[in-house]
Amino acid sequence: MRGVSIIGIGQTEVREHWERSLRELAVASITAALDDAGVDRADALYVGNMLSGELTGQEHLATLIADFAGLQGIEALKVEAACGSGGAAVRIGYLAVASGLHDLVIVTGVEKMTDCESDLVTEALAMAGDGDYEAMQGLSFVALNALLMRRYMHEYGVSHEDFAGFSINAHRNAVRNPYAMFHRPITWEEFRSARMISDPINLLDSSPVGDGAATVVLCPEEKAKKFCPTPVTIIASATATDTIALHDRDDPLFLQAAHESAQKAYLQAGVSPEDIEIFELHDAFTIMAALSLEACGFADKGRGVELAKDGEISLEGKIPISTMGGLKGRGHPVGATGVYQIVELVQQLRGKAGANQVESHLGMAQSIGGTGATAITHILQGPN
Repeated sequence: MRGVSIIGIGQTEVREHWERSLRELAVASITAALDDAGVDRADALYVGNMLSGELTGQEHLATLIADFAGLQGIEALKVEAACGSGGAAVRIGYLAVASGLHDLVIVTGVEKMTDCESDLVTEALAMAGDGDYEAMQGLSFVALNALLMRRYMHEYGVSHEDFAGFSINAHRNAVRNPYAMFHRPITWEEFRSARMISDPINLLDSSPVGDGAATVVLCPEEKAKKFCPTPVTIIASATATDTIALHDRDDPLFLQAAHESAQKAYLQAGVSPEDIEIFELHDAFTIMAALSLEACGFADKGRGVELAKDGEISLEGKIPISTMGGLKGRGHPVGATGVYQIVELVQQLRGKAGANQVESHLGMAQSIGGTGATAITHILQGPN
């Protein structure tokens, strides 16, 4: 297997893009990434997306995007793994280059979610769970996470307000990210008094849906400096799965897939959690941030919220998370999110994160599909 490097990145703002179509968002991010890499073609295009058919009436998405990006003739495939679709697309692109199948690969994540009524979006997102035994019984995606949060509070004796640090941190970092959806910090009092959505999850526990696209360009590590003076190397890529339904898990408060994919990644990279300097986790809800920190070895079970309460997840903390706003502050265009995480890690490892810069050489991103049923973990190393 060959080493794989990232030589180009591109992204659009996450917001309500009323004036731009799904294909236009994707092409904008691809054009930016190709310009960054100094190339105009690639061997393959892999597109992470969850809901193009359901929300925009468009399937055959990767070929559509290749066509409008001027990349006709190349291999082009859509990759879907619910909210982890972007991370899964990066995984497929990584494998294509590492195996020697392709030398230049474009990975794009794209989603357009705000043109539809909220009820339709909620119904579509429920497809990330078990259609027969969760969605059909009336369990929305936020309701499933609310069940997890309520159980966590019961088991570990924590209050809802203990989760506030995750959202406050994310919004504080998003303020200084020009691509983020939200540019206003929030206070503890605002978090505490926010409108309830699905008890105990309130509005500020929850990441917002949005429209956006992000892209990375991959090539073999030995060729990377021909294209880019500061290539970032993917030193680990791993995935794992769990039961899709919460009620089938031995311990619903332990994200087994997140744990297993992280352990595989640590082994592949030859590192431990103590070596990771940035963790871009999947903070779709504050409960998922706490559970992810625990599953990946940064906190003991029931202690993930302590990292937020003690400020250890801040840019200056022990394990900075959501350094450019995360899903909560940047926004969560679901199929694109996993690629945004990688783009933001590359910004950090290149030293190009501006006011949010964390001095780092090693970072990890984890993209989660459903309530933890799929987890894709990547570890990136900065340029030498």
